Amino acid sequence: MAGRWRTTAFGALVASAVIALAWIAFTPLHSPEAGEKRAQLPAQRLVGQFLVATPQLSDPRFAESVIYIVADDDGGAMGLIVNRVYGRGPLSALLSAFGVEGEGASGTVALYYGGPVMPRSGFILHSGDYSGPETQEIVAGVSLSTGADALRAMGAGEGPRQSRIMLGYAGWGPGQLADEIARGDWLTASAGPALVFDDDAETLWKRIYPHAGKAL
Repeated sequence: MAGRWRTTAFGALVASAVIALAWIAFTPLHSPEAGEKRAQLPAQRLVGQFLVATPQLSDPRFAESVIYIVADDDGGAMGLIVNRVYGRGPLSALLSAFGVEGEGASGTVALYYGGPVMPRSGFILHSGDYSGPETQEIVAGVSLSTGADALRAMGAGEGPRQSRIMLGYAGWGPGQLADEIARGDWLTASAGPALVFDDDAETLWKRIYPHAGKAL
């Protein structure tokens, strides 16, 4: 299946991304493997906003990244990088790799690098027109699904109109994200659905950064 995918040049992770798909599973946020995240994501603080990396942030895992925050409370924060693409290929092939019937699925889909934490766990960030048993609404128009039901719906043509299939996430412990923002590693920016699901992910940082750091 790897030969059917066009991958980007994003380090060693990219080279093995599609090959590894057969072993990747979708893990609910509230499972022990997901760091005992609560089933209900708290709608407060930076939830529903972007974190935009500043040029001083040289860590290759986050350089020029745009992160959509899905949880932020006293226990820490969690976000998904929305502008790093592993590769693109047939939707049917990706669904099959996840063990979901996909022979009737049409079109192509991108696989995103959501972050370095739990890189073999899958998350689907998607528009609010789909809701399943493992779906949480982040803000109006943007939801997060962590179950294979969303993939099955996509394979049947009944999934969300817009979506980002991601591997891994970015996470911060209590107070860690606030410290990084104070240090100047990150700026915040508004994140409407049009930008979250922007078709030109590769140029998103260049377009958002000049406007980041202004009042939300």
